[in-house]
Amino acid sequence: MQIANNTVVSIHYTLKDDAGVVIDSSEGAEPLVYLHGAQNIIPGLEKELEGKTTGDTLQVTIEAADAYGEVNENLIQTVPSNLFQGVDKLEVGMQFQAETPDGTQVITIAAVNGDDITIDGNHPLAGERLHFNVEVADIREATAEELEHGHVHSGEGCH
Repeated sequence: MQIANNTVVSIHYTLKDDAGVVIDSSEGAEPLVYLHGAQNIIPGLEKELEGKTTGDTLQVTIEAADAYGEVNENLIQTVPSNLFQGVDKLEVGMQFQAETPDGTQVITIAAVNGDDITIDGNHPLAGERLHFNVEVADIREATAEELEHGHVHSGEGCH
């Protein structure tokens, strides 16, 4: 069977940045399982996996535009520290959930300058070229329920 829309795909992967530093990996763990064609993984990797079969391996480089996008400067702003009520000490790298007109969004503290806090709503990998080593572990047809919900279900049902 080949990877195509509406198939459930299991992959082992290692993700590295331009410097060769491992960002994430499934090594020693269960494979990543996703519904192909449902935008469950970054578009560039999904495109590269199209047509592959179980056992195939590939090394691909995905440009930022086809991964987590370019950095959007509109998602970086400075806000007063009093917006973070109940937090004793604000530090660079801390992440919070914020309610926006587009729904819940994760923001990261990028800088602390006294009472001025610079927050960044971009994905941490926005603007980054990503390098993947991938092995296709398994492919199967998606169930009707998985297709309806737009994601893979485990053996116990929808989670």
